[in-house]
Amino acid sequence: MTDDEHYRSLERMYATSPINEFFQPQLVVEEGYSTIDVEVKEKFFHPAQAVHGAVYFKMLDDAAWFAANSVEREFFLVTVSFTTYLTRPISEGRMTAIGELVHRNSSQFIAEAVIYNANEEEIARANGIFVRSKMKLAGTSGYQNPIS
Repeated sequence: MTDDEHYRSLERMYATSPINEFFQPQLVVEEGYSTIDVEVKEKFFHPAQAVHGAVYFKMLDDAAWFAANSVEREFFLVTVSFTTYLTRPISEGRMTAIGELVHRNSSQFIAEAVIYNANEEEIARANGIFVRSKMKLAGTSGYQNPIS
């Protein structure tokens, strides 16, 4: 499998994840990076009419995770630690999360993610540690090797 095929398989896996039917995110994966776009919807709001922190967390975790898993071709990574900072509310427009792998060693992947609003203002940031699980990527729903 080429790098590009691996990235597209990760994108397919994400697109077929049942939770994403609710959020309808758009994901692009590259080596060590990912970008996720989500259109803000009222159904994401808390009582103060802004996007709930759970949406921020999901986007940040997903962006960091895909940046990390872009360089791991065999195993599904799991999040073991994740620190999140919510810096600005958002009530309309688009949220764009950008994930970047910043370090890896034989057992851990460290990635960061930042969410921007449509004006390119930072609205949240996070960093996390990810490790290999026992599950192979090829065994996950949606991730598939290309047909030869």
